[in-house]
Amino acid sequence: MDRLPVFKALGDNTRYAIYLELARSATALSTAEIAERLGLHPNTVRPHLERMRDTGLLDVEVDARGSVGRPQHRYSPAADAPSLGLEPPTFPLLAGLLANVAAASNPESEVVAEAGRVHGRHAGSQRADAGSCVAAVTAELAELGFDPASGEDGRTTTIAFTRCPYRELAEAFPELVCHLHRGIVEGMVEVLGEVDVVRFATLADRDPCQVDVTSR
Repeated sequence: MDRLPVFKALGDNTRYAIYLELARSATALSTAEIAERLGLHPNTVRPHLERMRDTGLLDVEVDARGSVGRPQHRYSPAADAPSLGLEPPTFPLLAGLLANVAAASNPESEVVAEAGRVHGRHAGSQRADAGSCVAAVTAELAELGFDPASGEDGRTTTIAFTRCPYRELAEAFPELVCHLHRGIVEGMVEVLGEVDVVRFATLADRDPCQVDVTSR
């Protein structure tokens, strides 16, 4: 998603308040429901919803169940919209519960990494036009919230992850989260080629985490 239109759309206080309300809701909301929660008139809310929909921030579904007259439009954050850390509290709870279940089975690190590689291969195929493998990996990690920074030293490129969006879970379950992260990078490299992963340093090795790749 192009970030500039997103920032412009959320730069308005009313739109930001609407987006915040939708991001925190576990269900899609109608214009009337949003207006009631924020103490606004529906006619005030409606153009803001359309602006965010046009930007790609929101998805809309048509709900005709049990209503008289025109069907209701119900809005929710788009699947690829930035979370801004505003996910419903059930999401982090579910992630923690699933991590506990996974950790209880004590999976091999390569089994965990392979699950990450599945996503990495898909992400790599979607970013085949990024210009280079390193550019594609960096773009994917930026979209996931890792705020990556890269530097070169001869044939070796180091990508440092200056922020970990899963840090709390990574500190609690490093054998799961960090190896999933490693798998994502390895899956992308596998599909895109050009470089090989020579070292992946997790939170257990250094802070921030980083990956070293060398050109083939």
